[in-house]
Amino acid sequence: MDTQIQDLETSEAEQSHQIGKKVTGAEALILSLLEEGVDTIFGYPGGAIMPIYDSLYHYDQQLNHILTRHEQGATHAAQGYARLAKKAGVCFATSGPGATNLITGIADAQIDSTPLVCITGQVASHLLGSDAFQETDIIGISAPVTKWNFQITKAAEIPGTIAKAFYIAQNGRPGPVLIDITKDAQFEMVDFVYKKCQNIRSYRPVPPLNQQAVLQAAQLINQAKKPMVLMGQGVSLAHAEKELQAFAEKADIPVASTLLGLSSFSTSHPLYVGFLGMHGNYGPNVKTNEADLLIAIGMRFDDRVTGDLKRYAEKARVIHIEIDPAEIDKNVKADVAVVADAKEALQALTPLVKAQKNPDWLQEFADCDQTEYDQVISKTLAPTTPKVKMAEVIDELSQLTKGEAVIVTDVGQHQMIASRYYKFATPNSNITSGGLGTMGFALPAALGAKLARPDREVIAIIGDGGFQMTAQELGTLMQYKIPVKIIILNNSFLGMVRQWQELFFDKRYSFTEMANPDFIALARSFNIAGQQVQSREELTSGLQNLLDHNGSFLLEVVVEKEDNVFPMVPTGESVSNIRLS
Repeated sequence: MDTQIQDLETSEAEQSHQIGKKVTGAEALILSLLEEGVDTIFGYPGGAIMPIYDSLYHYDQQLNHILTRHEQGATHAAQGYARLAKKAGVCFATSGPGATNLITGIADAQIDSTPLVCITGQVASHLLGSDAFQETDIIGISAPVTKWNFQITKAAEIPGTIAKAFYIAQNGRPGPVLIDITKDAQFEMVDFVYKKCQNIRSYRPVPPLNQQAVLQAAQLINQAKKPMVLMGQGVSLAHAEKELQAFAEKADIPVASTLLGLSSFSTSHPLYVGFLGMHGNYGPNVKTNEADLLIAIGMRFDDRVTGDLKRYAEKARVIHIEIDPAEIDKNVKADVAVVADAKEALQALTPLVKAQKNPDWLQEFADCDQTEYDQVISKTLAPTTPKVKMAEVIDELSQLTKGEAVIVTDVGQHQMIASRYYKFATPNSNITSGGLGTMGFALPAALGAKLARPDREVIAIIGDGGFQMTAQELGTLMQYKIPVKIIILNNSFLGMVRQWQELFFDKRYSFTEMANPDFIALARSFNIAGQQVQSREELTSGLQNLLDHNGSFLLEVVVEKEDNVFPMVPTGESVSNIRLS
């Protein structure tokens, strides 16, 4: 992630705040979080973090603590909160298994650039390295999947370390930070002084904009006949949605989106040409290899977007706008690299590009759209089979919500279907697990997102397999009355794995068929209302019941068992070889 985080001394220019009282290390942590504007914490108590929870008890009017049912749920909830609140999510866990249960969510946050500050309790400092009860080297374990981590053994270290943690997590390319605090440091007394971190020597989270690189990029754009924007999550992280739209409209450039970039550019905009990647739209995949210029903004050219790198963008020159220099030339060689914040780069670039029109190039995408509609979409949305198809559910939901809901997806076929068929009309509306592909992400992430933005409709779309990985978080919804809407697309399979087994393993369905519980009865056991839909005649009313219900609601839609997601770029193939069936 961000490089050269070496010297963690803060500058003299930092503003200090003196609380003016002697407190325990545990209380110093709570006060530090309040200084950083934290209002919500997701966590699970235990022995090594008990002093912190004891201090938290006295601040329950200022800090909203959400007791999740598993520490992994706490990290995913913090991710959902961070993605919608646009600030670091915070979670607590105890030592040993509590800390290790955070790792999946931390790894997910690292690869998807989500700011988290994770606080773990640890055994007393004199017991470190002794294999004490519930002692685990969480610093060593978490090092590969955090932007920074640090172990605190003295109470005096707490305020400064927390200030640095928030600065590192939220600045530059965001990411997770883990702070491990020994139990004796939590009990130790300290004079509390808090200094917000303004910078860190040797760490430049936002590289200075290279004006020469911007000029070179503009020259390539002005010469291009078939340019194409590849939009990633960096656009949303930089709050650059308006800047991207102004840039694309001026130069009349088609815009395609990665999975995590979805919702940063309205799907109804005439320049939006679709979703990139393995199960993306036909046009943007095929035209990638016909474009003469790719303008990649805040994306990392991952394998699901590029397919076979040796046959990727063979005719195109590449402009890569990216805040993290480690991503430049990592997968795809850039002809011009603009290492900068996406918003700043677009603001500098747009005045330099010529106003022009590309009707013939845009028509090529429209022709591809028609091909995809004729061969895939029309048949999917008007099926002849009796069972409901997943795409029908998402299409109807999109129409009923006018594309304005926050869609939180788990991982699998339903994720790809939601990404293809939900017509995002509002920025910052797509929350999913992209790089790590974590099943079980959606339910806890949705509750975190709803707490961040209670004014928005938050809908979790989940497969029957992924739902059962974190179904215990229904208890969190129940306890805190969080009105999340849940749609389970139930095909009684691990659907994406089954699709691969059908296409590439001669239908050898090895351990992918699932015997499922009564999901509606399960929801009701948590005092959550629910309904099952088995036919398309029930679908619209079922979705309307979900949306109209005051509180959490679980809608199970029994869908076709062996439904496949197309188009599809087979693993290792060129994006030009995308399959429509």
